[in-house]
Amino acid sequence: MAEEVSTLMKATVLMRQPGRVQEIVGALRKGGGDRLQVISDFDMTLSRFAYNGKRCPSSYNILDNSKIISEECREELKALLHHYYPIEIDPHRTIKEKLPDMVEWDGYKTFFNTLSQNSVPLFIFSAGVGDILEEIMRQRKVFHPNIHIVSNYMEFDEDGFLKGFKGQLIHTYNKNSSVCENSGYFEQLQGKTNILLLGDSMGDLTMADGVPGVENILKIGFLNDKVEERRERYMDSYDIVLEKDETLDVVNGLLQHILPQRDWTEMQGS
Repeated sequence: MAEEVSTLMKATVLMRQPGRVQEIVGALRKGGGDRLQVISDFDMTLSRFAYNGKRCPSSYNILDNSKIISEECREELKALLHHYYPIEIDPHRTIKEKLPDMVEWDGYKTFFNTLSQNSVPLFIFSAGVGDILEEIMRQRKVFHPNIHIVSNYMEFDEDGFLKGFKGQLIHTYNKNSSVCENSGYFEQLQGKTNILLLGDSMGDLTMADGVPGVENILKIGFLNDKVEERRERYMDSYDIVLEKDETLDVVNGLLQHILPQRDWTEMQGS
């Protein structure tokens, strides 16, 4: 039960309905690893929002800050950021209104390795740059076979110049199963009826929409920016809200509680 998960006692944890969280966590624990899958955002969810008071770069910022990007391209990226970011984080506009406009965390190795060792699928749904996400995980040696990514992948011409992005553009407010309906990914996970969903925006709440056969879902939201302004809405929407928590301690604590102890012990010793 939820009260047995010590990490849920952290000061950064907010819950509107602790009793409901207790019921969901109990159901996830009963199902164990055989029934579990994880669906997660990447930027500011599996990567840091800030470190020592300084804002950390997103996958797009990494591209923007690269020395191989021309000044003209950098200015265009900056203009896009200044136009779209205020729209994305505006709590007073609905998703429908926004659509037309549209550093790693402490504990990340434990998170990725725990899921891999227990054969729990991790679906990363990112509106960032997929090529960069993959490279980050490869360099950190956590890009395991259980990971599936849907994101924006760069497309290059025959001379190696970036000419755009492949396929449908993934943005904050179309992150649901409709953009990967032809992949058959979720159909391959029959029996994985319990979901742990991790996000940091209101748009991330729809990431599991359309996933077939869902029985239990626990939604965890990372509240990093404009905390006072957004706290109530996040608490109304996510089961658990982590306020300015620059770690994956709570998520790892929940995984330790949900997964069989023998599997967790084996993972820790590997």
